[in-house]
Amino acid sequence: MANLTLLPRVLGVALAAAALPAPAQQLDFVVKGDDKAVTAALQGASLLYAGQDAADRDPRDVLAAARADYARLVGALYAEGYYGGVVRIRVDGREAAALSPFAAPAEIGSVAVEVDPGPQFQFGNLTIGPRVPGSTAPSAFQTGAPAYSTAVQGAVDAAVSDWRDAGRAKAAVAGQSVSADHRSQTLDASIRLAPGPLVTLGDLVQTTPSAVRADRVQRIAGLPTGEVYSPDEVELAAQRLRRTGAFASVALTEAETLGPGDTMDIALALTDEKPRRFGFGAELASLEGLSVSGFWMHRNLLGGAERLRVDGEISGIDGTLDGMDAEALARLDIPAAFGTDNDAFVFLEGNYLDDPGYLLYGGGGGAGVQRYFTPEIEGSAALAYHYTITEDDLGKREYSFLSLPASLTWDRRDNQLDPTSGTYVIAEAEPFYEFNGETFGARTYVDARAYRGFADGRVVLAGRAQLGYVAAPSSEDVPSDFLFFSGGGGTVRGFPYQSMGVDLGGGDIIGGRTFLGGSAELRYKVTDTIGLVAFADAGRVGADSFLDNADWQIGAGAGLRYYTGLGPIRLDVGVPVSGPGASLDSIWDAQLYIGIGQAF
Repeated sequence: MANLTLLPRVLGVALAAAALPAPAQQLDFVVKGDDKAVTAALQGASLLYAGQDAADRDPRDVLAAARADYARLVGALYAEGYYGGVVRIRVDGREAAALSPFAAPAEIGSVAVEVDPGPQFQFGNLTIGPRVPGSTAPSAFQTGAPAYSTAVQGAVDAAVSDWRDAGRAKAAVAGQSVSADHRSQTLDASIRLAPGPLVTLGDLVQTTPSAVRADRVQRIAGLPTGEVYSPDEVELAAQRLRRTGAFASVALTEAETLGPGDTMDIALALTDEKPRRFGFGAELASLEGLSVSGFWMHRNLLGGAERLRVDGEISGIDGTLDGMDAEALARLDIPAAFGTDNDAFVFLEGNYLDDPGYLLYGGGGGAGVQRYFTPEIEGSAALAYHYTITEDDLGKREYSFLSLPASLTWDRRDNQLDPTSGTYVIAEAEPFYEFNGETFGARTYVDARAYRGFADGRVVLAGRAQLGYVAAPSSEDVPSDFLFFSGGGGTVRGFPYQSMGVDLGGGDIIGGRTFLGGSAELRYKVTDTIGLVAFADAGRVGADSFLDNADWQIGAGAGLRYYTGLGPIRLDVGVPVSGPGASLDSIWDAQLYIGIGQAF
């Protein structure tokens, strides 16, 4: 029986083959047996194998890699559960371990790596403790399972993590004994843990200067001083500070020693972001024209991480003034205004929308609260006033209304611009009172998306469902931008923008009070920078009810993606399949869409 540590040691080895690029050097890499997983693991660990394509390798570098590969290959064998393997590395026929690193040969003609993994070991007697009551060891760390060294480390990490989650911040390994029995081909492991005392969170101690006031940093972070230690609470404090956008980096470090009463301070190191930022964006659609947008932002307006952002967008640019839209929004966010995770915001906005279905102009403003329930769930509620003048096929109307816009967002996507897994749901409701008509109403909208990745994320299935409803005495009692249309980017690609609404007859069309929409995409990443997409969209607008006898628009198409560090650049081409206006007289009638980020 041999005592082992989990550090790689030379046991001896054998592997598979390729040629070093230097003409005078040849690498033979041979692994005994036909286990492809073991061969791949050994090749992945070997410096010689990784560097075989490097041109004109210096003999000293080759010898250094050969000597280092003993430990690396043995470590790879341990990780796969092989504790009786033999590794041999010969440089021009001589064992590399016997060659002095200070007297490398002037030339190296060949290198041979041979690994005999031997038998795979299984776990025998295993003990790890004490453990948190009710916790169990990982399934990979069980008697009879393959004795992967990584499984031992995983079990130790899990046990220590369980104690930390239970408030024992200083839990650690007090001792361990790991031994391999070569006769029974088993690995025994005995791990002794020291849970340590129950720890209370101490003070958040800022160790670096910041332009954000110290009292605001403490309030935003919201570290629950005096409560039982939780690693999740420490991480959540860091996330809250990052969420403000005022800091380029946020690092929290636990104190090495405990204070009186087993309290533990947390050190906070901050690096401020540049206070001001601006940016621009653009999207292009063949019929809607060009859309350009820009913003200016101050991340620390009043010294408390207050964020002021001004956005502007002009869309429908096609060489004429007809159909051009302009929108502007200014918003001030005050983090932790009503306590940790409760932000306040105020906003002013104005718009001029010359859309196919209506002309609308006006403005408004309001104030509200943003609540972060969890890192994935947030909600907002506001009190707002708007004054709007609209012209559509029902005539010209004026609205003055008070509303209570509210939203709830649940975002579990792995990436906002290019998601490959997760879900995203946003639900909006805006009850309102219109003063001129003395009417009550409400607009509701739900957008749900889901993503499923395959082949390590290179293939992604994406789906989207949309539902909208306006409760009001009639369509005349709400502004035109409260109503729903179908067609164009965001609803049904392949059809012109807002090409379908409620047909009043005689060529007159207005928006509907109900909307149903759905989209599906198959995304395939051909290379790290190029991707292909196939998609289908559908949309339906009802005059007053989801039960109305309304037509569906269905469009389909394909797209190209160019992946950048800022997100994928999107180019989609859509054609109408069925529904009102589904005609394609020539290829030039297809709709083109260009933008940054996936379509949804």
